[in-house]
Order: sequence, then structure tokens, then C-alpha cells
Amino acid sequence: MNLILLGPPGAGKGTQAQRLQQDRGLVQLSTGDMLRDAVSAGTEIGKQADAVMKAGKLVSDEIVVGIVAERITQPDCAKGFILDGFPRNVAQAEALDVILAPKGIALDAVVEMVVDDTQLVDRVTGRYTCAKCGTGYHDRNKKPKQDGVCDVCGSTQFKRRADDRAETFPARLAEYHAQTAPLLPYYRAKGVLKQVDGMAEIDEVARQIDKVLGLSRTA
Repeated sequence: MNLILLGPPGAGKGTQAQRLQQDRGLVQLSTGDMLRDAVSAGTEIGKQADAVMKAGKLVSDEIVVGIVAERITQPDCAKGFILDGFPRNVAQAEALDVILAPKGIALDAVVEMVVDDTQLVDRVTGRYTCAKCGTGYHDRNKKPKQDGVCDVCGSTQFKRRADDRAETFPARLAEYHAQTAPLLPYYRAKGVLKQVDGMAEIDEVARQIDKVLGLSRTA
């Protein structure tokens, strides 16, 4: 099963992608991770990306699409993959269609995590993670059991993403609506768009995703 998870920053795409990877054996493909891996591996497309990033420029759609095309043919993607953070715009979606077709690979579903912008700002600006193990927390909704101590590894060091600040997040949200939201009608027209309530609890979102994908859950 090959999927795309769509939704604005903070909608929980990464969390649900990890759940699907763990429960269903699908491979989570994050654009950032793929770029770093390609650069580290020294592939031809990775070298191109490295040169662009070292020059302080944005990696072009062409390079990103090339890295995705390279990654999805690797053996671990044979059972299926989840694209998280790609495509970001209609041009990338069209390019993805072009690279999938000759490989005989199809998208089974594009899952939109529907969220409320106002509540999303509160969700995102309050989140932080353990600097050691990456466990996520929130100022109001999910505090460590012991104040200042990670529940999982016991670390007392935490961090927040710079782009999750209240003064910067609205710009990220606006960019999503301008650049990425047009993917919704694009995939709706193809008959593969599914929707779930991204504001629900994590387990409930996972249950809804299983339901729209026609998957059963035994636990």
C-alpha cells in the first residue's frame, strides 16, 4: 500500500506515519530524511542536492522528485511507503505521477488530516520534545509525569523547533494553504482522497485512518 499524508504543519502526519510504519510495515519517507540520506550516500542526485544546499539555495523540485524516484525503488519500499512532506505542490504531484507510472507503482490513497487552524496554532506552539530520545510533549496537553524529566529516558533536556514559535508558525500555515492545499482538489479528482479528523486523539486518528484505508485493527 502506497500512501500520501496531507495536512498543515502540526497536523500529526509524522506521528501517524510512524504508527503505520510500526503497525503495517510501510516505510515512512520524509523529504528531509531522503535528502540527507542521498547526500550521505553520495548518489549523483545527492551530490546535486548537496551542492545546492551548500550554496545556501533551496533544493529544486526536480532534485527532490529525483531523490523520491531513487528512494521508492529500494527493496524496503516493496511492501509500501508513506510520503510525508511530499509532494508540497501540484507541480511535484504531477512529477510524481510521471515517475510512478513507468515503474508500475500506484498511489492507493491520499489521506488528508483535517484540522482547525485556530486550535492547530495552540497545538503547535505548545509542543516540545526530549532532546535525547525525541519523545513529544505539550505545555498543556501532554506534560511529563515528573516536571522537567522525560517519561521515557529520564533526560532533563528538552527542545522546541524554532519554526513552532507563535510569531513564525502563522507564516508556515499560510504557506501550506497557498502551496500545498491545492493538492486536495487534485487528488480528489483522481478519486484517491480520504479524510480523517486530525484534531482527534492520536489513537482515534489512527483508527480513522485504518477505516478509510479498509484496514482491520486487532489491538
